[in-house]
Amino acid sequence: MKTIAIGVGENENIIQACHIFKEKHPKTDIRLIYSDDDLIKAVLDDNVDAVVRGSLPASNIMQYLKKHYPNLSRATYVNGDGHEFLLSPVGIDEGNTVEEKYEIVRNCIDFLKKVGKKPKIAILAEGREDDFGRGSEVSNSIIDSKKLTKMIQENTDEEVENCFILIEKAINSKANIIIAPNGRAGNIIFRTLVLVSSWPSHGAVTFGIDRVYIDTSRDQSIDGYVRSLILADELSK
Repeated sequence: MKTIAIGVGENENIIQACHIFKEKHPKTDIRLIYSDDDLIKAVLDDNVDAVVRGSLPASNIMQYLKKHYPNLSRATYVNGDGHEFLLSPVGIDEGNTVEEKYEIVRNCIDFLKKVGKKPKIAILAEGREDDFGRGSEVSNSIIDSKKLTKMIQENTDEEVENCFILIEKAINSKANIIIAPNGRAGNIIFRTLVLVSSWPSHGAVTFGIDRVYIDTSRDQSIDGYVRSLILADELSK
């Protein structure tokens, strides 16, 4: 029997989600985890097929995992309103350099190809191209977005477009990899689309680790946690 471990914190939507998932997947064993330490042990346990963070806090878990897996990164799988894409970086301390974002792009490309999808990449910045000069942070973000776009063009065969601040352009173009200017911006985009506008999300796929680990928001809905369990179940195959 397959085993999926999931963290239970203050958001008890987790419990109801597990009941719903179990009804449709009776051959999958669900192990409820109530502490950061036990969730980390589950990630490293060969008898556990997949782990979902659930509603436990992320900081301690990610800090520990990054010690063992220094190239760890995440991309949220958003599938709503006819759109399907990976959004990254979404961790508030991730994607702060062009090199970090390039590695995230490579991981997203590899993941999509493994699940039989053709990558189409959109790069975001903190302003339009003609906003250059309106503050150092905006200008640096625009410069970085151009560098990242060029790196992808020179080192891959994938379609890529610099959409600058126009996230609506990235979504309308059906890009299935959307790269935020940094993890803080990515986290806000995630919360706006998923937690405010109710776009379905399956949680964040974790790269750079030889285990199936799905990162989730502590504020997710019952349906959101069910989708994360489904994704963990599928990826563990």
